[in-house]
Amino acid sequence: MTAAPNQAARDVPQEMSRRLIVGLDVPTVAAARAIIERLDGIVSFYKLGPWLAYAEGAEALIRDLTTGGRELFLDVKLHDIGQTVEQGVARAAERGASFVTVHGEPQVMAAAVRGAAGTPTRILAITVLTSLDDAALREAGYAEGVEALVRRRARQAVDCGVHGIVASAADDPSALREAAGSDRLLVITPGIRPAGAAKGDQVRIATPAEALAKGSDYLVVARPVIAASAPAAAARAILAEMGAGGSS
Repeated sequence: MTAAPNQAARDVPQEMSRRLIVGLDVPTVAAARAIIERLDGIVSFYKLGPWLAYAEGAEALIRDLTTGGRELFLDVKLHDIGQTVEQGVARAAERGASFVTVHGEPQVMAAAVRGAAGTPTRILAITVLTSLDDAALREAGYAEGVEALVRRRARQAVDCGVHGIVASAADDPSALREAAGSDRLLVITPGIRPAGAAKGDQVRIATPAEALAKGSDYLVVARPVIAASAPAAAARAILAEMGAGGSS
């Protein structure tokens, strides 16, 4: 399957196997390594976040996830003063992370871009977590609902030079690019559930095919793969659904 012109501008791989990111949301490095072993030859891109970032053995795991043809999505959601974010991103870039997440506030995003300058590491801004809806945002004190806030942060991400955003399929990735005025804006989508799968604690979800049809570039999947009795078969099934979703 060939990439559409706007995907080519964003340097999105043609192979669906490189666009599926498996979240290693498990409590130990040993458990993560067992999953990686079972997915060998099927998946090459992995997300590492707070579940494992402070676990014993994380240092060696990070090294292994940035070598041997694998890629690392370091989902640390940095949110701090500018210099701290800049230096944190610089360290992540030195480790070879392909993606690093930061919160989608302008000063945070601008600092992250400075930290990644001159490296292949791409910065992703968090828009609104897929576990939140309008009511949850109101409770947290936000004046805008999900749709307005996601669009605002997409525009600000482009203005700050951020490479991409994390947004749900419900946010309509293709429309977000249009609203932000940039076909180069990557959209990475969590909250992915195969047809018939349980929602868990996610609110704004989509199937793999739905997400790609709406313009998502990469899909992040954790529980539907890592909690499956046969993770390899689960990953292959998701890749098959992704193939049915087409390219945006």
